[in-house]
Amino acid sequence: MKLVWSPQYHLDIGPHVWPTDKYDRARTRLLADGLVGPEAFVEPEPAPWDDLALVHTAEYLRRVRTNTLSPEDVARLELPLSPAVTEGFRLMTGGTCLAAELALEDGIAVHLGGGLHHAFAGHGEGFCLFNDVAVAIRRLQRDGRLARAAIVDCDVHQGNGTAAIFDGDPSVFTFSIHQQLNYPLYKPPSDLDVGVADGARDGSYLHDLDLALPEVMASAPELVCYLAGADPFEHDQLGGLKLTLEGLRHRDRMVLAAAAHVPVVIVLAGGYARRVDETVAVHVGTVMEALARATGAPCP
Repeated sequence: MKLVWSPQYHLDIGPHVWPTDKYDRARTRLLADGLVGPEAFVEPEPAPWDDLALVHTAEYLRRVRTNTLSPEDVARLELPLSPAVTEGFRLMTGGTCLAAELALEDGIAVHLGGGLHHAFAGHGEGFCLFNDVAVAIRRLQRDGRLARAAIVDCDVHQGNGTAAIFDGDPSVFTFSIHQQLNYPLYKPPSDLDVGVADGARDGSYLHDLDLALPEVMASAPELVCYLAGADPFEHDQLGGLKLTLEGLRHRDRMVLAAAAHVPVVIVLAGGYARRVDETVAVHVGTVMEALARATGAPCP
């Protein structure tokens, strides 16, 4: 199984709740624990602007490319934007595109990055400049490698940008399970939304997920894009759910079991625990479940 990653995902955004060093830390932990070797990692190329234009409007891309977003645009993004940060997002979007291609070839692939589901066609928000999963799907469709896809979004926040981008498109089934009373305030409808209550714990969350997954898979996807957010974790700063590390591992197993006969690309999405190592532990657990599926070996 291949893991897509780049050291350039560690963006210089100053003091911020988004720990962009978590991607490096996850890679280091995977290597130190002997779960994978260095040869498992593949570095991506930045997504070409023409590929970004498969999802995003020409005017939005022009303003991003020339670093002329308005102060209101930057405030909605909630990140200090610079040409270097823009290039980091282009690279991370390219990483999801590469991981999706590898998933079609190998059955499963993991991107140690991505999951930028708050980016809309014409604007970015919530730490998301480009919608990487949407770009990856549209590129595969353009190239004739994919007809139908499903998105399983298990971030604590609803995938509002993704829902809006694919609204009315029967070729992409969008599913989001999220904390209902959390960002974003306005939630464009996905094909299937499950809004869970504040403080939901493993049992109720996993029950709701189990009920939803058959409907997702009934859409007959040729690729499942799984946003394995770490922010439903009980100690996350931006989430209000109470899932444990084991509960999140169980979540990952459920998604992978539901998509047992379909290629799956996994992206990490959110994760903002006060102790970054806890977020990294969630992400590493997701990779371990993916490795178990790829190898057929029992998961440690």
